[in-house]
Amino acid sequence: MQNEIRTRAEIPGKNGTIENPGFARTEILDYTRENIKAPWYRKKEWDYYLFTNDSFALAFTISDLGYIGLLSASFIDLKTATEHTESDLFVFPKGKAFGLGTKVADANGECHTKRLNMSFKNDGDHRHISCDFKNFDGDKNLTAELDVYEPDMEAMYIATPWAEKETAFYYNCKRNCLEASGSVSYGDRTEKLERKTSLGCLDWGRGVWTYDNTWYWGTGSGRIGDEAFGFNLGYGFSDRSSASENCLYYKGKIHKLDEITFNIPKDTNGKFLFTNPWTITSNDEKFYGDFAPILDRAAEMNYAVIISSQHQVFGKMTGWAITEDGEKLEFKDFICALEVVRNKY
Repeated sequence: MQNEIRTRAEIPGKNGTIENPGFARTEILDYTRENIKAPWYRKKEWDYYLFTNDSFALAFTISDLGYIGLLSASFIDLKTATEHTESDLFVFPKGKAFGLGTKVADANGECHTKRLNMSFKNDGDHRHISCDFKNFDGDKNLTAELDVYEPDMEAMYIATPWAEKETAFYYNCKRNCLEASGSVSYGDRTEKLERKTSLGCLDWGRGVWTYDNTWYWGTGSGRIGDEAFGFNLGYGFSDRSSASENCLYYKGKIHKLDEITFNIPKDTNGKFLFTNPWTITSNDEKFYGDFAPILDRAAEMNYAVIISSQHQVFGKMTGWAITEDGEKLEFKDFICALEVVRNKY
């Protein structure tokens, strides 16, 4: 079942629940903080940007978990299969410290600590990302100034509850095929980003979660020929009986997929072998990919009540996908990131 939401609604509704769970193609759902039926320390809000090209990837995060802010940046070198991620913590942001908005169309936010000054802005014409991370990697600083342009394209909006707690909810937008231009400096290395070749996504999320969750997520943005193409693949998080968030982005539209499975190889003890080849399949036979990993951006975090195990694997995918119009799209060595994350917070 794929319930497409077609009428404007508040998320959550006045009773604190998702009254009509499902997905939408445009921003017709209004995130309404005053309707949330949960204490401030259970609210989760984040803006996450990821951009890739053939040489490297960049990621920036401002997240407010109520009792802690997790602020991070990543530089991933796809040529040398190396990466560095650094995070800073902000105690008790309480949903107010970073100015995170209630609209995907705005998506403004900023954070300031002793080491990190980062901001996400939208001036109405395009977005701008600024990052100045001191001692990002030893004595190496990371600085970035990016202009981000949105294509005239639908996005994936999803609003789903948790079956075990009716006032817990997940409201999220994945806006893919964003184009980035600008530069990033990592120590004495400087790289340029060009709109035609540096594409990415905004992962914009708001909600109230249960404490212990595992999710599978994959994202890719690039081009097939001269046409922008991307995909969003995700499952395992919240009750998805109303709709999945799996979709393609192509020719200005999202093209819905049903259920996706990450077929990750395992060793004899059942442990994932993240850097071995995977396959990605769909139950509706509209997506298939052979995934060749380049590197596993693995991170473990244990701060008593905050525990996180992350494996974000960057690599190249070769395969095919079928649009809602029945067009078969083939892609080869398409840069993307697939992840398995377990969080307790």
